[in-house]
Amino acid sequence: MSRLRICVRILSRRGRCATASGFLLLVTALIANAAQPIWNSVGPAGGDARAFAAVPGHPQHIYLGTLDSWIYESLDRGASWRRLAKLDPADDLVLDSIVVDAANPVTLYVAAWKIDQPDTGGGLWISRDSGKTWKESPGLHGQSIRSFTQAPSDPKILFAGSLEGVFRSTDAGASWNLISPPGSKEIHEVESLAVDPADPNVIYAGTWHLPWKTSDGGEHWKNIKQGVIEDSDVFSIIVDPVKPHTIFLSACSGIYKSEDAGDLFHKVQGIPSDARRTRVLMQDPNNHEIVYAGTTEGLYKTIDAGKTFQPMTAADVIVNDVYVDSADSNHVLLATDRGGVLASSDAGVTFAASNDGFSERKVDALMVDRSDPARLYAGVVNDKTYGGAFLSINGGQSWQQIGDGLEGRDVFALGQAADGTVAAGTSHGIFVLNQNLAAGVAPHWEPRNTVANTILRPETKTVAGRRINVEKKVKVPDIEIASRVNALDLSGEAWLASTSIGLFTSRDQGATWQGGTVMDSGDYLSVAALGSTMTAARTDGVAYSLDAGKTWSPMQVPTMLTRIHRVAFSPDGTLWLGAREGVYFTHDNGKSWLWIGRLPFRDVDDLTWDSLSRRVIVSSRGSDQIYAIDPKTMTWKWWQTGYRINLVRTAGDHMVVASLYDGVLVEPKTGAIQSGQK
Repeated sequence: MSRLRICVRILSRRGRCATASGFLLLVTALIANAAQPIWNSVGPAGGDARAFAAVPGHPQHIYLGTLDSWIYESLDRGASWRRLAKLDPADDLVLDSIVVDAANPVTLYVAAWKIDQPDTGGGLWISRDSGKTWKESPGLHGQSIRSFTQAPSDPKILFAGSLEGVFRSTDAGASWNLISPPGSKEIHEVESLAVDPADPNVIYAGTWHLPWKTSDGGEHWKNIKQGVIEDSDVFSIIVDPVKPHTIFLSACSGIYKSEDAGDLFHKVQGIPSDARRTRVLMQDPNNHEIVYAGTTEGLYKTIDAGKTFQPMTAADVIVNDVYVDSADSNHVLLATDRGGVLASSDAGVTFAASNDGFSERKVDALMVDRSDPARLYAGVVNDKTYGGAFLSINGGQSWQQIGDGLEGRDVFALGQAADGTVAAGTSHGIFVLNQNLAAGVAPHWEPRNTVANTILRPETKTVAGRRINVEKKVKVPDIEIASRVNALDLSGEAWLASTSIGLFTSRDQGATWQGGTVMDSGDYLSVAALGSTMTAARTDGVAYSLDAGKTWSPMQVPTMLTRIHRVAFSPDGTLWLGAREGVYFTHDNGKSWLWIGRLPFRDVDDLTWDSLSRRVIVSSRGSDQIYAIDPKTMTWKWWQTGYRINLVRTAGDHMVVASLYDGVLVEPKTGAIQSGQK
């Protein structure tokens, strides 16, 4: 069992360490060190899916790339998924290209680029054991790879297209050489690649401005732009495996077809102008007259080799990749933004979500029902009509989207009143959930955003023959909360909401709100209420109220704090504060502060009070660890989840977590700490 220390220091109002007769309390923290499984991601299902690859000869075995370094695997033709491996500890690898070696299917290649470092971050990862272990290829380290392919006629020959140019390996990825002109002002930012099925020296490269071709393995390149609108980003190129002179390419200006190996292209008709950003083209392996076009405005399909295209999905489907089952061409999968994987069993006529086990959600709000710990609410951002709010009534085993009334708004905050009423703070106002189950009506959200303020206006009155000045309450015209809502607390004497335009309270369950800017500031990030006592934190300060939000006062905070993230009350009235510098607490409304030091991380993004264990639960977005602090003994224990954490909540005898990018996590039933990776 490991032992660490927590340093608790008494801080004065100015933030300096008060000596208090040299008082410095060092207490020992006991940390359980038993092994446990990595926490389980339980959904909500869906999110961003990027790229497919199937094992040759085994179309039921499919790999799937994501936006956050994870690769998934399906063994049932995409009906269900499981996390296979995370290729980088950071969550910013975009896995846009997956290749299963045609000669040795246990070898996998995954090419990637980094969201946070789009110009220099990325590379190639190789597994020789079906994804159990991975190594990065040193020859492409730091290359932002946007396309990757294998030569159909020689599996040892691989090509990678990066922001620098076109690279080739002739030894199955062991070494790499740049085959496009070094420092070329033309052949760079290579978004797509294709190779002649019979001749690996014939290579097509699509850049962010036009397509190029080499017929001698890169010795010479020529621009094949005839017929293509100038300055077109070329997203995808396919070569007909039977008629290699037939080439399709997609660009931001539409879809083009060549029947003379790229010497001349003709624009294909049938794709509307608003859907011309065609990210991927995919040919039916059993019928080459059929080509699917995945666009930012839905899926299109031609059954006559490009003479006509027909829409197959609604325009709100953003398609990143298309998979057509080589054993059954009616089985088609789409990798989409927000909606995850969509599956069709009728060649694209109809699609349904196929996301069992796949969760790439950014959960910014998480709440456990007051009376039923198996009832979970999750608020999702960035997913529009596929996101909003979700409900689980079985502890996360399954989820139901409850977005009716939110109209695609992001949900940043959730709160529940003592009577069970649930409210959501969104990117555009506050909504209350109507879930009258007895009436058999589907849950839906209703806006509660009316601000009905009153002001004191000076007025002269005549009393007993004398004119006196008085202040009269005057109602100002109603306005609406139409801004982002950062936090909600419905547990106090009044409902409390922080928005980007100020703090608001309601004493009639959200029917009307009162408030506005406090201490000349509007953008408060966190709120907490305990009866009539309320507090609200912005990045550089804290306000508190002793009369349920009618009046507010500034609270003194330690001067060394550079960014405050979260505030919370424990039942005894202690106010806890999570900041970049760690965890602080005060028993006297900020007159003095105590600091809990020696935690392995300082940048605390979330803290909450767990009434069951009577501990403060602490987490950081930069860590996969959770700490539970006992305020009486100052001992603490920790859990390792395996995922970066946004929020932590307790549901009965276990914890649930909103991860940064991987949906909701549920604590395993064994142990207290996890080491290693699945």
